[in-house]
Amino acid sequence: MRSIDRIVVGLLVVGITAISTAFAVFSFYDPIQAAVFEGAKEVIGAPIQWQFNFQHPFSENERDLYRFHNFLLGINIAICALVAGLVVVAVWLFRSSRHPVPGRTTHNTSLELLWTILPVIVLVVIGTWSFSLLGKVEVAPHADVSLKVTGNQWYWSYEYPEHGGVQFTSNIIPDDKLTPEQRPLRLLAVDQYVVLPINSTIRILITASDVVHSWGVQSLGVKKDAVPGRINETWTRIEREGTYYGDCYELCGRNHAFMPIGIQAVSQERFNAWIVDARRKSAQGQRPAARAPVDFAAAKQ
Repeated sequence: MRSIDRIVVGLLVVGITAISTAFAVFSFYDPIQAAVFEGAKEVIGAPIQWQFNFQHPFSENERDLYRFHNFLLGINIAICALVAGLVVVAVWLFRSSRHPVPGRTTHNTSLELLWTILPVIVLVVIGTWSFSLLGKVEVAPHADVSLKVTGNQWYWSYEYPEHGGVQFTSNIIPDDKLTPEQRPLRLLAVDQYVVLPINSTIRILITASDVVHSWGVQSLGVKKDAVPGRINETWTRIEREGTYYGDCYELCGRNHAFMPIGIQAVSQERFNAWIVDARRKSAQGQRPAARAPVDFAAAKQ
């Protein structure tokens, strides 16, 4: 190989490696989302402008899924970088002006063994991690709180079966009724939020009353189909106080895009105060408070 070829090939390899590494690091750490949530006392689990990855994880399951996704993304970037590097180097070294008579080499036993064994090893690693993660997500541990979710066209119904049967419906807030503070949450803001405690295992029972829906909140690592006549189960454990948003992930009719999910995660004390107030209002035929109270004394009045 001539000196000029060594320099060009070296620059090409370094350039592709640098670009791939920068893309991977930026994707893995997503500094745009990290800067938003770093100092936030109460987070908002919703899409952020210019975010570079999935929504930031705020539950144990979503953190595991996030890491697994980044692992797969790293493999994809490495494969793309390798293929791009081989193609570019081959184009430069074996161009027609340098090799007017093409070579006749068609086999290389060592190389063929390498590109057969390495993908098998990668697939075994992916399969081992994915199956263990699937088992963790699908098998719910002992629950501290149960929430029943029912999908309807086109809104959600919720019930707390272990807390006096508190139940309510949650609908999207129309554009003409959004407050200025809610404008950034257009198509996400709801009139009634699901209130759940942090640092508690939450069992979620999901079904539907009409057609197939899918209840999902990305930042909490939850997504499960809601099927009429069947109850599916999933779980989560929220780690920080905040408001988390999701959507229906299954095409369910003309207003499929207008049935968002709103969850308010609060401390155990605020959750208990909200439940007491919700049970009292349910006994009086009233809807629960749309959000958990900040002032416990006011909630008891």
